[in-house]
Amino acid sequence: MDGFVVVIAILSVGLMILIANNNSGQTFGMDNDDFAQALVLLPFIMVLSASMLASQHNLSRNLRYAAAWLLIALVLVTGYVYRQDATTVADRVLGGLIPGRAVVTTTSDGESQIVLQRGRSGHFSAKVEIEGVTMPMMVDTGASSVVLSTEDAEKLGIDTNKLNFGVTVSTANGDALAAPTVLRQVAIGPIVRNNVRALVTQKGRMDGSLLGMSFLSTLDSVQIRGDELRLTD
Repeated sequence: MDGFVVVIAILSVGLMILIANNNSGQTFGMDNDDFAQALVLLPFIMVLSASMLASQHNLSRNLRYAAAWLLIALVLVTGYVYRQDATTVADRVLGGLIPGRAVVTTTSDGESQIVLQRGRSGHFSAKVEIEGVTMPMMVDTGASSVVLSTEDAEKLGIDTNKLNFGVTVSTANGDALAAPTVLRQVAIGPIVRNNVRALVTQKGRMDGSLLGMSFLSTLDSVQIRGDELRLTD
């Protein structure tokens, strides 16, 4: 039993060290993946050595313990090594259950990619951070620019009473007047753009806001694959 506690302690400390050094990529001068592999082997070597020193009567029992400890080590370290894949799978599941939740992935070329699931309405929506304020927006490739409702514009601190509503736009509620403005920063996950052109519609003319082409056109690609919308930076 004491040996089991020692093995678990070694694995626990090793995993905590790996997590702490995750961003640096190295632990004690070794790549994190190499250190993880060594962490798997160390308890097994310790147990095997102890078994060889034990009497013949206890050898079978100690080998069973060694196999059990090795299995535990493999499960723990495998979970660490494939943590990013597990996180991606979990994000995709949540993205399917919660439309609008952005799943952040990386393409084979190392580019950041956002994956959005189609909502029940048939449209794609996303939680977009504008100047530090997060708000839901419908992704609309037919809109020439980002379009904000008056209510959302006021959440951003825009004084709508000082805007010049001289631009005519088409909305789901018919034509409406809108005022041009510039948003200092618009972001979806790791995709960030500065000084994005936008329009603010008159009060009561839109139920929500649109993420239009003044943001989308700056991306490397915008692709619809089935019920997924992929935005690649």
